[in-house]
Order: sequence, then structure tokens, then C-alpha cells
Amino acid sequence: MKRLTVFCGSNPGNHPSYLLECEKLAELMVAKGIELVYGGGNVGLMGHIADSVLSRGGKVIGIIPERLVNIEVGHNGLTELIVVKTMHERKAKMAELSDGFIALPGGIGTLEEIMEVFTWTQLGYLSKPCALLNTNGFYDSLNTFLEHMVTSRFLRKEHKESLLISDDVKSLIEQMESHKIEYQDKWIKDRI
Repeated sequence: MKRLTVFCGSNPGNHPSYLLECEKLAELMVAKGIELVYGGGNVGLMGHIADSVLSRGGKVIGIIPERLVNIEVGHNGLTELIVVKTMHERKAKMAELSDGFIALPGGIGTLEEIMEVFTWTQLGYLSKPCALLNTNGFYDSLNTFLEHMVTSRFLRKEHKESLLISDDVKSLIEQMESHKIEYQDKWIKDRI
């Protein structure tokens, strides 16, 4: 993995572990020579992950839509800041530049971004690992809901299992580095 897209909140959240895990991820990425691709903001966890990578000598590419440059306070100290027209362009550029995707805690935007690339892998548009860093149990409820989708026969077990989930940064990155995405037929063929 040469580049990793990190989706995360434009707010810092309410628990110190969220910021701490950003720093652990940044340290590991820089040690492994993995560049950060992210949403280009200078606030919240977004700004913290970027600053943490930069302060350790790593490279950071931010991608931000024109409309959000002021809202998310576009980060001017990055290795490269790419300003695009739309959110769709932002996500397409992230997908193009990255070798994998990881979601740290965040809001609806974070959830939407990781679910979109996860869907793309399910449909065979991408074959790049997708992961959730489950800091402080942040994604426990989502994981339970995904299991519910499986038991309700709206999501294949193999697809659910291709979304890597861990509360340990090192373990999660190692899983991503070795994980192979194999396209499987999306449809659940046999009827109830």
C-alpha cells in the first residue's frame, strides 16, 4: 500500500482516544511510507490526521470541493491540496489515488464515504480494501446492523466479512496490506 484514504470527522468527537488513534495511525503510516489521502480539511479529526502525518515527515494529499474550502477550512500546509467542483469528484479522486480506505470515527459524511467505496468493491468497481478503525467501540452498532443485513438476506456474509474491522491500528493496517478483494456475485440466489 502506497496511499491510504482516511475518512474521518470534521469534528474531534468527545473522547480523547479519537485523537490518540489518529496519531497512532499517522505514526504507522509514516513508518511504512504510506501517504495520506483525505478530505483536505484543517478541522476536527481530519485536520489532526493530516497534521500528525505531516509532523512525522509524511506526505499528505487533501481533496476538497470548492464549496467546502471555507466550511471545513481547507488545509494550506499539505504536500498537495486538490480543489474540485463537487463531492462526487472528491470521492472519485480519492478512489483513483488510493490503495485502500479506512474510516475513523466521524459523522454522516464519514459513514457515507466508507459505505460508498465498500459498495463499489461489492459491485466489482474497485478491488481495494475497506476498513473501520473501531476506536472506543465507535462502530459496534454499525457492525451489528451489518450482521442484521446478513441474517435478513440483504447482504452476503462474504461481502460483510470483506469490510475489515478492528480497534487496533497495527492489526488493521496489516490486514489491509494482505487482504485480497475478490469479486463475488452480489445476489443471494436462493429464495426463502
